[in-house]
Amino acid sequence: MRARQIETPTGMARAHVERPRGAAVGSLVLGHGAGGGIESPDLEALRAVVDEGWCYVRVEMPWRVAGRRIAPAPKTLDAGWVPILHALTTGRGRLPGPLVVGGRSAGARVACRTAADLGARAVLALSFPLHPSGRPDKSRAEEVLGAAAAGIPVSVVQGARDPFGRPEELRAALPGIPVYAVPGDHSFSRAADGVLAAVSQILAATPRE
Repeated sequence: MRARQIETPTGMARAHVERPRGAAVGSLVLGHGAGGGIESPDLEALRAVVDEGWCYVRVEMPWRVAGRRIAPAPKTLDAGWVPILHALTTGRGRLPGPLVVGGRSAGARVACRTAADLGARAVLALSFPLHPSGRPDKSRAEEVLGAAAAGIPVSVVQGARDPFGRPEELRAALPGIPVYAVPGDHSFSRAADGVLAAVSQILAATPRE
């Protein structure tokens, strides 16, 4: 694994890049949530996709690298994410395509909002927070639907008891978007194996360049 420092307008980010031994079939780049880092159980478990031939990158956003505990506003998150992906996909040592972007929770939202600008082949949303806990009237469905409307396939992996949107809520709000249900809540603390199985299935169906 190689850690790469990337300067952004919002501060220094850190990308943890893992590559397969042979030729890569594509690249999966994921961001973390607003309440944790790249050490979350699901993001750790997904390191196994390297054995399936994928380059795997976990991105520590600038606010986290700086040691802050609270994530900034969505526009600030987006302003950091876009140059990170640009740095990873251009120049010497750039990641091979197809490019799948995503993240968990807030990281999934960032990926959905910016996927069209990044030329992503697909979006992987882990624990997508469809709405604030207890506020189903405050839907964020348009973030997923916006990426899909741009022609980018979006897949969601969601905990069966997620207070920010159960799988059945997402299926109702996101017609045509595949939603993979796994046991547990928003944290996936005991569902890492289920997340890996779902993501492996999603990546296997991703069109190659």
